[in-house]
Amino acid sequence: MKPVHVGGLVVGGGSPLVLIAGPCVIEDKERTRDIALYLKKLTDEMDIPFIFKASYDKANRTSGKAYRGPGLERGIEILKAIKGDLGIPILSDVHSREEIEKAAEILDVVQIPAFLCRQTDLVREVARLARAVNIKKGQFLAPWDVRNIIEKVLSEGNERILVTERGTSFGYNNLVVDFRSLPLLRREGYPVIFDATHSVQLPGGQGTASGGQREMVPCLMRAAAAVGIDGLFLEVHPDPEKALCDGPNSLYLDALPELLSTVKSIDRLVKNRADGIF
Repeated sequence: MKPVHVGGLVVGGGSPLVLIAGPCVIEDKERTRDIALYLKKLTDEMDIPFIFKASYDKANRTSGKAYRGPGLERGIEILKAIKGDLGIPILSDVHSREEIEKAAEILDVVQIPAFLCRQTDLVREVARLARAVNIKKGQFLAPWDVRNIIEKVLSEGNERILVTERGTSFGYNNLVVDFRSLPLLRREGYPVIFDATHSVQLPGGQGTASGGQREMVPCLMRAAAAVGIDGLFLEVHPDPEKALCDGPNSLYLDALPELLSTVKSIDRLVKNRADGIF
């Protein structure tokens, strides 16, 4: 597997598991920075490589009346300040070609949303401009279908690719994770990230918003680490019940130390195996 360099971090190639974490969406500058600072201090203490994530515009909300974020201009300004002040790599997602150039100037990783992963022009423009690309595997795709998306990125000369598993549609308003997907995705030769919080989402499950099964996140985190992953993606919030987006599937910040300690131990055990998986 070819490791991918993100800022000063290395993802994949047998390196320790990287944490990609933050709130679903930027609610305001102060709270977003506070979350980033908490996560930086925690991961520094636990010696876990860390990439901060937050969306500046959630263009795929269930309801047209739902909070989307501060938008591109203000959102990128906030993320740029956090990156500069805290010295951490930043990931965010784009939803249209028009925003890619400005976002890519600041972001260390530009994420292609799951629902847009087959949009060829979007994928290629992200690949052309981004330092690194995180492909969210669509809920409607088989693991081997991701090869076509990877080839679109490679066609623009960008080999800094991450692939994220986030569950598969299973009937109405439900997702399920097939853990066979993780080793199947790894066969493509790029680091694989597991999105534990979106994998317990119940899309549109509350009618005008998505629901979620937060209590299942620790189980999926442990299982994914045991199968073997290069990074873990989590949406977190100090008070998920009051979060403006994805609260039902977001983790409480104070739950992280114990969960990350367990996952880090599993990751270390798995990557010490001499079976050629890593």
